[in-house]
Amino acid sequence: MTQQHFLVTGGAGFVGSHLVDQLLNVGHRVTVLDDLSVGTRANLMHHAETPTFHFVEGSVLDAPLVDRLVAACTGIYHLAAVVGVKYVVEDPLRGIWVNVRGTETVLEAALRYQRKVLVVSSSEAYGKSTQVPLREDAPTLLGATHVPRWSYALSKLLDEHLAFAYYRQHGLPTVAVRYFNAYGPRLDPRGYGSVVARFITQARSGQPLTVYGDGQQTRSFTFVGDTVRGTIAAMETAGAEGQVFNIGNGREITIGALAERIHALTGAASAIQYIPATQAYGVDFEDTPRRVPDTRRAEQVLGFKAQTSLEEGLQLTIRWFEEQGA
Repeated sequence: MTQQHFLVTGGAGFVGSHLVDQLLNVGHRVTVLDDLSVGTRANLMHHAETPTFHFVEGSVLDAPLVDRLVAACTGIYHLAAVVGVKYVVEDPLRGIWVNVRGTETVLEAALRYQRKVLVVSSSEAYGKSTQVPLREDAPTLLGATHVPRWSYALSKLLDEHLAFAYYRQHGLPTVAVRYFNAYGPRLDPRGYGSVVARFITQARSGQPLTVYGDGQQTRSFTFVGDTVRGTIAAMETAGAEGQVFNIGNGREITIGALAERIHALTGAASAIQYIPATQAYGVDFEDTPRRVPDTRRAEQVLGFKAQTSLEEGLQLTIRWFEEQGA
């Protein structure tokens, strides 16, 4: 394997730090750019003495800084973004600005130096689509513009459009991946971006596990190790450029059943409580009943398929929370 030097934006975050681990483990050099608004130095402290690792605190909106870092690397994993329903609903303007302008800044620099870019998108890009399982080339269905949560979906769709416009019009090698509910060690215990984190934290602190709505909405959860494998496969697979891939686990579970599973695995004494979603996010919040990926394209083109069962992944995640005292 030829050693490469990757720039990972958002590399101090949950998925980003696991991606950094794997890239370093296989012998690459890695530079991380992160403003630490969501990510933490603690996620990368175990690499502090690694000579092939370099951390830069800064923003993807800082064009001169991004230009300098892109010039020095051979490829870019672009994960930096405002994520989490809570953050997006509270400050949609910041989410739009960081997600769209940040991606454009990275792509502009990549074009100058002809660096391959992997852009991380989200299953939120499907919006309220009911064409389950969700296929990459299926239409997207978004809600009304006065509902703040859909601004995140739109920003990720714009990220993909930008990446593919640079690919078609300028020949810049780009690829996009849509994550489906990644979870695992290093999740933010506050649970802003993950129902898994919220349930585990509530269970461990003796609080009720709060399920929004009737709990019959379904999601597909992907262990972070699988998410990272799929991400690297999308970057490394010849012929993947100009395409978007669902990186997820095709097995779905209702949120109510997920709460029951975590309740049992943690041995929680607290109850499971059902509350209206509007109580947490406001009157304009909208949810989608099912979000399940069609994974055939990733399997056929990338040779990727999620391997970690939900039971195993939850046990590993709960163990990490216990070790951290979170």
